[in-house]
Amino acid sequence: MPSTQDSAMPHDPAGSDFWELLRGSTQARIGLGRTGDALPTTDVLALRAAHAAARDAVHLPLDVATFTGQIAAVGLGTPVTVASRAADRAEYLRRPDLGRLPADLTPVTGTGADIGFVLADGLSPLALTEHAPGLLAALATELGQRHTLAPPVIATQARVALGDHIAEAMGVRTVLVLIGERPGLSVADSLGIYLTHLPRPGRADAERNCISNIHPPDGLTYADAAHVVAGLVAGARALGRSGVDLKDTSRALTGADTPIITPSP
Repeated sequence: MPSTQDSAMPHDPAGSDFWELLRGSTQARIGLGRTGDALPTTDVLALRAAHAAARDAVHLPLDVATFTGQIAAVGLGTPVTVASRAADRAEYLRRPDLGRLPADLTPVTGTGADIGFVLADGLSPLALTEHAPGLLAALATELGQRHTLAPPVIATQARVALGDHIAEAMGVRTVLVLIGERPGLSVADSLGIYLTHLPRPGRADAERNCISNIHPPDGLTYADAAHVVAGLVAGARALGRSGVDLKDTSRALTGADTPIITPSP
């Protein structure tokens, strides 16, 4: 039978330096050790705290008034707000289909711009509050010299596909949906971008491109995400569509910045 001292030691055959090196490359929980047959108490409490933070991120309501002011300060025009058909957060979580449909698009006006922005709370309003203003500013800088940009639309109780309805009302050629991603036990404030070229209701997920894990300083930076988007927008315009035929190579080892366009057979 192992001694009490041995039972409390981490299962670490390569030494503590081994786990410290790996922890520098991931936010995953690795090499936690054990106390008897269980995790150490500090790690159990940290896991519970992370779970609570993830739940809070899902249920935290978006402060629309404050957020609208932050987005207006980016300088792309006065944002308007729309909602999905989900009446509240509880219904939004139970009925994903309602989050994909608009309740009323009257506030949205047609612009005919090249690119439209939809800022959606998604499954982490916290992520939208924390990162959308900075990300939107980076996107405006990256895209503004080559494309016309529509004033942003804020969408509450929103799923990705709601952006297709909003984009059709805006009359834009490409829509970028900035949306709070599902929180995990390592990151509760990750933001994603879904790009759809020639958007319309009924577009499938295979017709979109996604840039995810945007949450500096630990995730993708705003500037890097905007750089990827710019390449994908250029590729989508050349190809005439977005989705599985359009590949991003901006972060490839070759250093290429041009997206790979794969023609359909």
